[in-house]
Amino acid sequence: MSESKTEQTAANPMWGGHYAQGPDEAFAAINASIDFDRRLYAYDIAGSLAHCHMLREQKILSEAEAEAIEKGLYQIKDEIESGQFEFKTALEDIHMNIESRLKDLIGEAAGKLHTARSRNDQVATDFRLFVRDALGVIDHQLMHLQTALIDKAHFYHDAIMPGFTHMQPAQPITFGHHLLAYVDMFGRDRDRLADCFSRLNECPLGAAALAGTSFPIDRFATAEALGFAAPMANSLDAVSDRDFVLETLADFSIVAMHLSRLCEELVLWTNPAFGFVRLTENFTSGSSIMPQKRNPDAAELIRGKTGRICAQFQSLLMVMKALPLAYNKDSQEDKEPLFEAYDQLRLCLLAMTGMVGSLHANLEQMREAAQAGFSTATDLADWMVRALGLPFREAHHITGRIVNLADEKSCRLDQLSLADMQAIEPRVTQEVFSVLSIEASVASRTSFGGTAPANVRDAVETARKRYL
Repeated sequence: MSESKTEQTAANPMWGGHYAQGPDEAFAAINASIDFDRRLYAYDIAGSLAHCHMLREQKILSEAEAEAIEKGLYQIKDEIESGQFEFKTALEDIHMNIESRLKDLIGEAAGKLHTARSRNDQVATDFRLFVRDALGVIDHQLMHLQTALIDKAHFYHDAIMPGFTHMQPAQPITFGHHLLAYVDMFGRDRDRLADCFSRLNECPLGAAALAGTSFPIDRFATAEALGFAAPMANSLDAVSDRDFVLETLADFSIVAMHLSRLCEELVLWTNPAFGFVRLTENFTSGSSIMPQKRNPDAAELIRGKTGRICAQFQSLLMVMKALPLAYNKDSQEDKEPLFEAYDQLRLCLLAMTGMVGSLHANLEQMREAAQAGFSTATDLADWMVRALGLPFREAHHITGRIVNLADEKSCRLDQLSLADMQAIEPRVTQEVFSVLSIEASVASRTSFGGTAPANVRDAVETARKRYL
């Protein structure tokens, strides 16, 4: 016996009379997205309310129909937020779950809400609204992290530590200067997020399935109601574009990479071989067998999660790489990568802000390390250029020979005697010792962007005004 028309519709509530059978179990499972896109409920309702208002203003819906739809949508929002809403996998996604419940509440008028729109422009609008808010949340968290870094940079503006290139001792710097480097990194991240926001802030709603609609809608009104700068100009692009997700994931990946770089340094610095920094107990873990251990697990986990975040960008890039216009169901794979990266990045930023705010620097250990590796050799060469008028390359060569002598004697440059240095370069005078201490070295780096403590104090104030 064949199914009745009612049974067919029940089996295929979205596809209408064209389908007589329900989907295969495997297809139903792969097709459904309600398990993850339910978090878009508030954006879906906001988009529907804006669309409903516009339809009423354009006389496409009657006052009574619009009022019933709006009342029903607000009730559904309350049901979801109070945990009373029943999400149904058979309805595939958040859009159809809400539409089905709206029909339960107000009857056939619910179907009129879908006039002049498609799930294609609906989901694109919902997701842009979500991503727009996500960018704001990450920006706010980055500002808090910058605040913690700036406060530490102010406190340690004159604390001397070794600067490294190739992870070898290079020149002495200040700890405050090192921390401010990350402040500017995260500042660029925030600029990228703002730039991404400006590009995604256009509204797809009203593009319908792909070609627009014959109904006399006002897309500018819905765009304005939802806080968008304008409606998207091309209906094909409006429903198929996922550049805004890719760009967000790329930006999140760069943020995570910056976090990972700082984590790597924290892991190194907390190792007793460095001993530069101590993390508090609430951001470290012990060992089940070695009672002396204090492992920088929070830093290690953030460093590890960076791989997960960056992988989400690559995942969606591969989804989108060969999709023809316009909408394809492949694009449903856009949400889980973004949700995953966003959730992990929020957690990483929270943990990093806590770690930075609570860390303590071992000033003596850092200072001692800054003395190693003949770190004031460049200061010696610069002195020869200034005091003796030598070309820098010649001064560099002479300094190299003096470094070899200090290495043979197992002493620092400032521990050599004047006679030792004059045996290599007779024109060297007692004045040279004024530039060979690490304190003199960092104090002399007063060029714009340099590490001198006075510069760091000024840079801290500049950063507060620029970023906070």
